[in-house]
Amino acid sequence: MTLKSTRILPSCTALLGAALLAACASPATELPAAIRASDGERAAFTWHAVGVQIYECKAGDKGALAWQFVAPEAELYGPGGAKAGTHGAGPNWTALDGSKTLGTVKARANGQREADIPWLLLSAKSAGGPGKLADVTGVQRINTLGGNAPAKGCEAQADAGKRIRQDYSADYVFLVAR
Repeated sequence: MTLKSTRILPSCTALLGAALLAACASPATELPAAIRASDGERAAFTWHAVGVQIYECKAGDKGALAWQFVAPEAELYGPGGAKAGTHGAGPNWTALDGSKTLGTVKARANGQREADIPWLLLSAKSAGGPGKLADVTGVQRINTLGGNAPAKGCEAQADAGKRIRQDYSADYVFLVAR
C-alpha cells in the first residue's frame, strides 16, 4: 500500500461512516398506499418547498366561523438548494424555465403530526410551454412539516375575514409516465 492510498482510505472510511449514520438517523418513511404512484408513473424529480399555507376566517357549511384554506405560497428548491420555481393557488407549480403544471387532489394521507398538512397524491396536467414540468402527470406532496390551520378556531366576529399565514415545508415528487 502506498503512502497516498493510506491517506485516502481513512477519509473514505469516515465519509462512508457519516453517510451510514445519516441514513440510520433519518430512515425513509414508507408512503401510505393511498398516495403511491400508479404502475404507469415513475418519480422524475423532487423539489423541496418552503412557504406558507394561507387561511381565512369565514363561515363554514353550518354558518360557524372557521379557518378555511385559501392558497399556498412557496418557493421550490432543487438538489443542492438551487431555486427551481414557485408553488401557488390552483394548486400550480411553475418552473424557472416557464413551464407550469396544475394539480387536482386524488388522495390524501395524514401528516406525521397534528400540525402538519396532509400528504397528497395529485393528478397533473401541463398548463404552460415546454420545459421541466411539461410532461408531469402527477405530484406527491410528502414529508410535510407545519402548515395546518391553528387548532384554536376563529370564534369572534372580529376575526371574520382575517387571514393568517402558517409556515410549512414539504417535498413535491413530480411523476411522469413510464
